[in-house]
Amino acid sequence: MPDQLLQFGGSLLSVVLLVWLVRRLDLGRDRAIRDADDARRLAQEADHSFQPVDTALDRTGHAALLADDDGRIMLLRTHGTHHAARVLAAGAAAERRDGLLTVDPADRRFGKVALDLGEDAASWERRIGGAD
Repeated sequence: MPDQLLQFGGSLLSVVLLVWLVRRLDLGRDRAIRDADDARRLAQEADHSFQPVDTALDRTGHAALLADDDGRIMLLRTHGTHHAARVLAAGAAAERRDGLLTVDPADRRFGKVALDLGEDAASWERRIGGAD
């Protein structure tokens, strides 16, 4: 019985130590995009030459669209505890349905991203489609 108590105590202490370490290192936390400034900072970290002048944030904070003066559009999304970004190239498409804008960056590895942009969805759909 004392061996089992010692094993249980050691296991419990290990779990408490792991929980403390995860919190201390700020691991496993959802990394939502907080606001337009945060989205701009993340976009510039992904591509230093991209200088955003217009931003649209998904209402959940899990994605954003940004445009620069050259007409380039960047799609930014959360990817686990990090963020992934792609400047949309030829072949990118967007479609509005059921209040969401689904952006296909034409990069299978990045995948399609659905954004809840509210009333901004129509203008971004036109921009991505080349109408703006």
